[in-house]
Amino acid sequence: MLTFLRYGVIISFFVCTISLCILVLKTLLFGKKPLHSEPQGVENKGILYAFGKGMMPWEKESAARHLPTYIAGILYHSGIFAGLFYILLLVIPFCPSLFLINALRILMLCGIACGVALFLKRIFKTTLKNISCPDDFASNILVDLFLFLALIDTFISIVRPVLLFTAILMLLYIPVGKIRHCFFFFYSRILFGLFYGRRGILPQKQRQFKV
Repeated sequence: MLTFLRYGVIISFFVCTISLCILVLKTLLFGKKPLHSEPQGVENKGILYAFGKGMMPWEKESAARHLPTYIAGILYHSGIFAGLFYILLLVIPFCPSLFLINALRILMLCGIACGVALFLKRIFKTTLKNISCPDDFASNILVDLFLFLALIDTFISIVRPVLLFTAILMLLYIPVGKIRHCFFFFYSRILFGLFYGRRGILPQKQRQFKV
């Protein structure tokens, strides 16, 4: 049973990856808008900014105004990546050290706490609830369940079949649901850096004042 589920996770991973790549290729079918202006900056510097300083909360107006949510989002996604890494260890299979397991437990526990907090915020904050769709809630519940089962599995493996089945569902759901932003985040940040780096807007140049 476990062997079957492990292969199911592997197959689901490849289906998920191929589906996401197809979605990216579809965006390229719209064509590339020609840029007639001369480059004012360096594209690579724009990409470095997008994945570096540009990720800091003080560089984002919305994040700076909602710092607790920004931090919760970082911890939530860190927990998710920890859970996915733990699934990888189960599929290989590989026996991790106690130190690594404890580190993953801490990240997943933080991820669960932040995931539940963000879910409750979406329910009880009227402005956020009004712009939410069923996918917002379904994605959060599915990921939180996955993290909860992964955390429990680090203590007692009796839940492993349910964990692997949930991982399969989550991987198959990623390309069709909101969770796909975990992949498109990197794609969009690259495009962001390329465009604004070329225009010389980001990173911002230090102004020099004549005396």
